[in-house]
Amino acid sequence: MGPATTLTELGAARFVAAVDKMLAVYTAAMNPAPSQLSGRRSIMARHATNPGFRALTVLDERGEPVAFSYGFHGEPGQWWHDMVHYAIAATSGTDQATRWLSDSFEVAELHVSPPYQGQGLGRSLLYTLTDGRAEHNALLSTHDSDSPARHLYRSAGFVDLLTAFRF
Repeated sequence: MGPATTLTELGAARFVAAVDKMLAVYTAAMNPAPSQLSGRRSIMARHATNPGFRALTVLDERGEPVAFSYGFHGEPGQWWHDMVHYAIAATSGTDQATRWLSDSFEVAELHVSPPYQGQGLGRSLLYTLTDGRAEHNALLSTHDSDSPARHLYRSAGFVDLLTAFRF
């Protein structure tokens, strides 16, 4: 963790109450089109109702979020879970899709504000978020590019299940 930062666990209610602040971190890190933000906000708030939801944030010295991550138990009926299951089944077979997704923790978001990137905050969030989980696998999606995020995930043991895939 970087200087003057504090890792804090948020329950679902605290996460939803702070979703606009988390969305500001997401926006700084991802630079999405403004038209996507209201939908992203709704998705993030809805994710907090999923089983096994866990959220973490890193606060600066003023108590403002500079990074966050959250995830939940993946199961059939969740959009991302179903899309990925279908795609893996189509490319590698139903057995592989079931192997990876039948007992999974979905790392739904992990973002670090640009001034705080490269300080180990993302790795700390990822390891803390997934530590002690009962699920057999942790899964996530990221841009299919040679990015710092992809390097982080690979160095943490994640493997590519799908490439050149778009939701």
